[in-house]
Amino acid sequence: MTATTTELSPETTTPAATWVLSGFGDEIDPDPSVQATVLLALGAHHIEVRSAWGVNVADFDDETTAKLAAILADKGMKVSAVASPIGKVDVSLPVEHEVERLRHIIKVAKALDAPYVRVFSFYRGEDQSQDDIRDAVIERMAALAAEAQAAGVILVHENEKDIYGDTPERVLDIVQGVDSPALRVAWDNANFVQVGNKPFTDGYAMLRPYLEYFQVKDAIAATGTVVPSGQGDGELDETIAALATDGYTGFASLEPHLAEAHHLGGFSGPVAFGEAARAFATLATKNGVGFVPAGR
Repeated sequence: MTATTTELSPETTTPAATWVLSGFGDEIDPDPSVQATVLLALGAHHIEVRSAWGVNVADFDDETTAKLAAILADKGMKVSAVASPIGKVDVSLPVEHEVERLRHIIKVAKALDAPYVRVFSFYRGEDQSQDDIRDAVIERMAALAAEAQAAGVILVHENEKDIYGDTPERVLDIVQGVDSPALRVAWDNANFVQVGNKPFTDGYAMLRPYLEYFQVKDAIAATGTVVPSGQGDGELDETIAALATDGYTGFASLEPHLAEAHHLGGFSGPVAFGEAARAFATLATKNGVGFVPAGR
């Protein structure tokens, strides 16, 4: 265990940019106590909450939320985001379907003092094109953003394959079409690779004005296989360098997906998660990025 949970080495010189390290806890272990222990050992004082004890955040009851909050508080761990499955449903469902689920997840986010809630932008039917569902997507994303803005949280849209907002152009269409301060971009290099894009080349300049949250993973273009940062075709080096130059100071959330990936997330285990963290740290150090040593 020692080899997998060694804290990322601090910078010996003052970094050019300082980010806040976080990670998807359920990529490490179902038990949030283990999740927090590993993240802390890697130097992260924040966690991204997608599930705990095998229960997705959409299904948390008050008791589960309170139990998780108590564990994280005891560990001195803060929550960077609630990684919800909102928008991972067919767009034909009524608008209120996901708005109602979001209300519950916002309640969870508030209890965990999380500033961000991750969302997606809907699946289409087999007989539909992306153009066919565009207006319905914008309507639903606008309703979600209005709910979030009223509650004082920010939604970050993750670009994932098979949803409407899977390419840079359609992500831009969403954030500009909704035009809400409560809807911003969660940037994921690997997901762009998996839909045939070169993330930095094709999308960075376009989406940087809306980029609020950085999810860290890489992928190989030929196969779509997720790999540690810098080992794939995700242009992580260029992306990190540009974010550092642009003055980005937000979260960098590790989502390695090195053991498995599925509809609601992925898993790596503590050993692979540690490998992914150190691969990212190597690129961050190369580009003058350091990490805030304690919680914000």
